[in-house]
Amino acid sequence: MASDGQVVVKFGNILAKHCLDRRCSVELLRAAEHTQSVSSQLGIVARVKAVTGESKASSELLLSNVQNLIRAVQHVLRAAEAACVKGLGQASADPEEEEVAAFCQQWRKNLTQHRAKEALNSERDELGLRKIQGAKAEPTLMSLVQEQPPRSRNIPKHPSPRKGYTVMDRHL
Repeated sequence: MASDGQVVVKFGNILAKHCLDRRCSVELLRAAEHTQSVSSQLGIVARVKAVTGESKASSELLLSNVQNLIRAVQHVLRAAEAACVKGLGQASADPEEEEVAAFCQQWRKNLTQHRAKEALNSERDELGLRKIQGAKAEPTLMSLVQEQPPRSRNIPKHPSPRKGYTVMDRHL
């Protein structure tokens, strides 16, 4: 899990680099930096626990660090959503940056389609606002990550984004 946290950090840093909105970029960098710290802590705690063996205190510490990492990753993904909505500049020819851009474009396309369907939905009040009951939640980057089928660890390090892989497929 700690190494997966590092993947999310890299994802956040790439997005922050290409984000057109300064505030979103700064927030994404902060979230990625926090995730980096929590991920490193988790790695240390896991290694110590592996050496010292089973104890209730070490298990609780490990669980606490895992929960902190999950919250940190969610923060990065929420900040990434904001960055994607505000707009991203052109990705360089770097394959990882192309992967991140493709992943974000896929999410943004899903979000746009969802919003278009909701706009056509008669489940609106007199002001045109969505009614709370029965409304489907908008797609999030987290839901897109969770929809991805699990893949084996034998996937090449830098698969081509044109083959359908995303940076998130390999690690989460």
